[in-house]
Amino acid sequence: MAVELTVPALGESITEAVVGKWHKKVGDAVKLDEPVVVLETDKVTIDVAAPAAGALSAISHAEGDRVKIGDVLGTIASGAGAEVPRAAAVPAAVPAPAPQASIRPAVEVAAAMPPAGNGRQPPLSPVARKMAEDAGLDPGTLRGSGASGRVTKDDVLTVLEGGKSAAPPAVALAPAPAGPRATGAREERVKMTPLRKRVAERLLQAQSSAAILTTFNEVDMGAVMVLRKTYGERFLARHGTKLGFMGFFVRAVVDALKAFPLVNSEIDGDDVVLKRYYDIGVAVSGTRGLVVPVLRDADTLSMGDIEKRIAELGTRARSDKLTLAELQGGTFTISNGGIFGSMLSTPILNPPQTAILGMHNIVERPVARDGQVVIRPVMYLALSYDHRLIDGREAVQFLVRIKECIEDPERLLLEV
Repeated sequence: MAVELTVPALGESITEAVVGKWHKKVGDAVKLDEPVVVLETDKVTIDVAAPAAGALSAISHAEGDRVKIGDVLGTIASGAGAEVPRAAAVPAAVPAPAPQASIRPAVEVAAAMPPAGNGRQPPLSPVARKMAEDAGLDPGTLRGSGASGRVTKDDVLTVLEGGKSAAPPAVALAPAPAGPRATGAREERVKMTPLRKRVAERLLQAQSSAAILTTFNEVDMGAVMVLRKTYGERFLARHGTKLGFMGFFVRAVVDALKAFPLVNSEIDGDDVVLKRYYDIGVAVSGTRGLVVPVLRDADTLSMGDIEKRIAELGTRARSDKLTLAELQGGTFTISNGGIFGSMLSTPILNPPQTAILGMHNIVERPVARDGQVVIRPVMYLALSYDHRLIDGREAVQFLVRIKECIEDPERLLLEV
């Protein structure tokens, strides 16, 4: 009995997808609910599981094909003993015998070769040789302009008139291209994935529809690093996950959003929508592009819950297991370019949000403390914001509030 493998419902407002990768080939055995093919949409990637156990008997759409909900992707011959004969293996092509070189008499070959020399002296015409000997020139230094590099009388005269010995022949360089390269020369053309296209559209939308400014500050990470070193092992033993930096920044962002509610809002026509909940997006680099899974109600989560949730979302993003619901509805975004070594950047808004925080790498830098120059672990922070709604004063104060919470993390516990 044959069972069709069809395109499932892809999520709200998504009607089509691109076949990304087939995990199975025709004839491969499949188990019930085993992933068979990956579909890529402009927001998420989806594994389509086998609706029955058996063997993949047909593939209706190849990788790269665009499909719609309900389209048949392939067919599974169901049943425990279902077998599909694999296509006969194509025998390896037998290389054609190389054409035999024509055999020429040794005397003829020898006659065709130029006379052997000492490896340095070019061939000279009789007149040129006599002129070189009379002038005391070394024939090995002469450069010939005749056929096969033969030195002629004019070559010797040129040397004598110039009053200097001829230089050895220069090595000929390959000519540089006279103009633009031909289209396709040493190039590779690949299709942009739906997710990458969607990211490009949203970034362009953010640049064209918002008045984006960025303000910067620096934060001393020393206090947080001491806390991690002091309580890291106990935190891991109790919560089953490591105590990272992102948990502190999520808590600090929530604290700052409560103090400056405009940063946690969006523009809807002529209205400003102030949000009294805190769904924090954390930008993660997945295998097919940047995604931003959301921590729901981050203000109600403990530090342990935040770290566990971030670790789980990161793992799901890197294995393309995130659902559409986990990517929607964020009110503020944090992007950590520091994990890739970024020193400073200006992050782009994630519409319709009005602000985004950029974290960067931690570097030991000389700073002034109580009149003394000391070395401290410093991170640069960047806050990009929509100037249509947020003024520079609020943006700077928001970033300063985060700086104060990180440099004095006890404030996060006392909420002061």
